Amino acid sequence: MRAACAVRGRCFGSAVRRARWPRRARSGSSPTIRQRGALTTLVLFASLMTACNSGKAKTISPGKATTADSADQVVFGSRTLITDAGLKRAEIRSDTAFFFDENTRVEMRVVQGIFFNSQGAQDAVLTSRSGMYNTRTGMLEARGDVVINSLDGRKLATPFVRFDQRLNKISSDSAFVLSEPGKEYRGVGFVSDPDMQNIQITHVKQAKVGAVALPNK
Repeated sequence: MRAACAVRGRCFGSAVRRARWPRRARSGSSPTIRQRGALTTLVLFASLMTACNSGKAKTISPGKATTADSADQVVFGSRTLITDAGLKRAEIRSDTAFFFDENTRVEMRVVQGIFFNSQGAQDAVLTSRSGMYNTRTGMLEARGDVVINSLDGRKLATPFVRFDQRLNKISSDSAFVLSEPGKEYRGVGFVSDPDMQNIQITHVKQAKVGAVALPNK
């Protein structure tokens, strides 16, 4: 019986020792397969919760409104004819045109304009970075690096020009440079016909000899 007890004792003691291994594994540094699976599940759950929380924290800010968003319509490669009493005064082209106010106001980008005289012949050519045409007032405005070249060699450079189709006149309150072969005029403000044959300068800063009409002082 002692031997049997001894054998049983060893067997029981060995079983106890085997039974204690999982307990040491739970509290020690060697987790079981089941514990590893549970740990992996917890890590995945924590990652999903973090992703959800980070997703909720992110807000999408509304984009800034553009000219195209508020326009009645947008036309690429636009062409506009400006007439007066059936007479063609100008033809305006632009890369992009935005129509507003029931299509009575046109905002344009990259503008090219052609002016015509009373006989319908081409007078001068205008270019600018942007422009606006109002069909109600009959006013055309050119803005940004405005350049007007007449057929006889005159050149006008200014930041801003306004064209009145009823009077067939161009005008500006901005600084300008008017040049032609052998002549140059610098000033602020002017009124002229589109081909710059008859120009009235408001204030002359610098001038060379030339037939320029100055206001009476």
